[in-house]
Amino acid sequence: MSDISPELQAKIDHSIALLQEAAGKYERVTFANSLGAEDVVLTHLIATKAPAISMFCLDTGRLPEETLTLLADIQQKLSCSIQVYYPEAADVEAYVSENGINAFYESVELRKGCCFVRKVKPLKRALSGHDAWITGIRREQSVTRDNVAFTERDLGNDMDKLNPLADWTEKEVWAYIRAFDVPYNQLHDRHYPSIGCAPCTRSVTMGEDVRSGRWWWENEELRECGLHPGSSSPLKPRPEVSMLKP
Repeated sequence: MSDISPELQAKIDHSIALLQEAAGKYERVTFANSLGAEDVVLTHLIATKAPAISMFCLDTGRLPEETLTLLADIQQKLSCSIQVYYPEAADVEAYVSENGINAFYESVELRKGCCFVRKVKPLKRALSGHDAWITGIRREQSVTRDNVAFTERDLGNDMDKLNPLADWTEKEVWAYIRAFDVPYNQLHDRHYPSIGCAPCTRSVTMGEDVRSGRWWWENEELRECGLHPGSSSPLKPRPEVSMLKP
């Protein structure tokens, strides 16, 4: 397309190749769809170029209304299925009863406890039975992600993890969204570059990194929810797919 630069087209081709190779390599591979800007790009790529890959999202019970609206819109426009996983009601009730409805503001430990109940445990259920999973993580997003590889071994979940947009810039993500008219979260238009649960997300100002609006009251090196606790050394591509090197 005319709005796609040669540099971005090369990255698009690389991401598609990685997704299609994963669809053939793994018996069951799934995409953890957060419905952020990166993930609507991946939703479009998977729906149009690698439909054998399943998709799911985690509804924590505290998502913004705009995120839920996007979920319905993107499934309808792209004619794709995104399975929704919810936290166990008993886990949420126990956490709130013991700590309070907004206890996550009080300490890193309590915030991570909330993320564990609402995100990490549902993720474990979503990934059960799969050989690999796909994320929209990019190196440019934050200091906690600047070394992410295209393919890694996820030690916490004992499976491979693929990050097809690892080397994409924010500008390239939005160029793709505009070029292909992909639905996106309307909060992005209100200066929310990274969107999670409503109470833990705020808008950002010029010059702040794209993840600075997430858990903004904490040290930036601690701003992860536990879904991506770290991986082993990047996986080496097989000789027959060496084309997937960046």
